[in-house]
Formats: sequence, structure tokens, C-alpha cells
Amino acid sequence: MDRTLRELTGYRLQRATGSAMLRYKAVFTEFGLWRTTFSCLSLIIDNPGLRQSQLGDALAIERPNLVKIVEDLSYAGLILRETSKSDSRAYALSPTPKGKALFQDVLASVKRLDAETTRGLSDSEIAVLQRALTKVEENLAAKIRRSKAVT
Repeated sequence: MDRTLRELTGYRLQRATGSAMLRYKAVFTEFGLWRTTFSCLSLIIDNPGLRQSQLGDALAIERPNLVKIVEDLSYAGLILRETSKSDSRAYALSPTPKGKALFQDVLASVKRLDAETTRGLSDSEIAVLQRALTKVEENLAAKIRRSKAVT
């Protein structure tokens, strides 16, 4: 029925992403998180002291949206937001023990879902898929950067 559409990479990406996001959303919701709050918490745990602006840049989150996310994570007791020691105009973000513990629980569930998502693929096929998705992301990001440079 959708033979022509399935020849298009963008259509395939949309279908796969739509299905995956529904499953991942369920996992995050179970823990009281969103995909974006999970991503932010992950970067803060991997980079304690990360400045709020660096977090926004890394995840391409606009400042007003990032402020809300950081406030939510802070209010939930998952991160600390403190004035940066190196720049008093900036905030440094660090995980709390509660944030680290919750993250580990969510990560375990996400890894199980990742395994379900790639069931039937060999390790080498998963590696090829990861490289291909990285290349697609790079291609699309380069196009976006070029179009912003023109405007």
C-alpha cells in the first residue's frame, strides 16, 4: 500500500521514530520524566558543573525551554543549580544522589527497550545502523547550519 513512501528514507525514519518515541515516552513517564529531561539529566551526570548554556547548546534547546527544564529537575531534587565558580553570571549544574539513582533506574529500562528495538540485529548490524544514523544526523545538521548562515 505505501510502497512508494517506503522508498523514501525520510518516511522510514518518521515511521521508525514515531513507533520508538511512543515506547520510550512510556518508559520516561513511568519515572516521571520526559525524553528531554532524561537527556538533560544524562548530560549533567556525565559532566558535573556543566553550565546551563552549555547544556542548551549540546541539546539544541532554546533558553526559555531550558530554564523550565532545569527548574523542574531542580525542584524534583534531581540536580543542583549553583552559581558557577568561574563565572558568577552563569549557573553550574550538578546531579544530586537522588538524580543519579533515578537516572540509573531509567537508564536500565531504556537499555532494555534499546535491546528490544534492535532485536534480531547482530552487533555489527547495530554498529552499522548507529553509524548510518550519525551520518544522517550530520547531513541534516549541516543543511540546517547552511540555511541559517544564509539568512
